[in-house]
Amino acid sequence: MIVFKLFYHIFSFIKIMMFKMTYGNRAGLPIKTQFRAGFHLVIEGRGFVKIGKDVFFNNYCTIASRAGITIGDGTIFGENVKIYDHNHQYRDANKSIKNQGYKSAPINIGSHCWIGSNVVILKGVQIGDNCVIGAGCVVAKSIREGSVIVNNQNHLYLS
Repeated sequence: MIVFKLFYHIFSFIKIMMFKMTYGNRAGLPIKTQFRAGFHLVIEGRGFVKIGKDVFFNNYCTIASRAGITIGDGTIFGENVKIYDHNHQYRDANKSIKNQGYKSAPINIGSHCWIGSNVVILKGVQIGDNCVIGAGCVVAKSIREGSVIVNNQNHLYLS
């Protein structure tokens, strides 16, 4: 068990150094940030990512920024969490969506939050401190401090 923990600490340190070499000061990642396998960070345009102390990302998390993403201290992420501060524009039906640019808005995730597995956090969202976001939620609106959000799967929608 100690060998695995040591491996993940070394792996995280190497990842942080690679991100800092790639993105410079736009990737604000403390040395003690912990990542498991498959973590992806993409920063484009005016984007930046600022991560607080003692943050943990489980397997296959992705952060993609064009506007800015801030994560507070002590927040933990389950597997396969996706955070996107931008989305494609789609105003002109005569143009390909990929050629219409993006709409972007910063994301702020508070301190000491628990973001469950397979959560997607979308542009413009503000999540207060001490929140729990249950597995499988798509977060498109801001969430007050101390909130617990769960995915209601009691409804089945057929088209």
